[in-house]
Amino acid sequence: MSDNPMKEIKIEKVLLSASGQKDDLMKAKKLLEYLSQKKVQVISSSKRIPDFGVSPGMEVGTRVTIRGEDAENILRRLLGALNNIVRKKQVSENHFSFGLKEYIDIPGVEYQRDIGIRGLNVTVVFARSGFRVKRRKIKKGYVPKRQYVSKEEIIKFMEDRFKTEFR
Repeated sequence: MSDNPMKEIKIEKVLLSASGQKDDLMKAKKLLEYLSQKKVQVISSSKRIPDFGVSPGMEVGTRVTIRGEDAENILRRLLGALNNIVRKKQVSENHFSFGLKEYIDIPGVEYQRDIGIRGLNVTVVFARSGFRVKRRKIKKGYVPKRQYVSKEEIIKFMEDRFKTEFR
């Protein structure tokens, strides 16, 4: 790491998401609440997708955002389900994502009869200090490419901090 505090990489947030319709959606919501101990947001569709039987306004998924120290703790547990191995093609600029086929693979998590066997998606978003300048509502500014977190920097950060292996 450099001496410049603006170059320091941080985990901005960890997003957990699961999809489903009707009863499956309620199970997905229970699963995310069980794992994160936080309130879950239900996502509605804005488009009509006839192949999947989706219409506008239909509830199709759930998600929860975890920030701060809780994000690091849950990320350690979720990586434990993958034996700390992630593929390089799952890493992109500013984030990486992976999926879990069954939540019972997570260490310390027991099977819940009312949830059943379900999977979930995990997205870990990285940022540097000052990146908010691009997203804020008032006086938005330009953020140069060097302020983004590259794929190589994410891999190095995860190897150093979480002992994650990339293949």
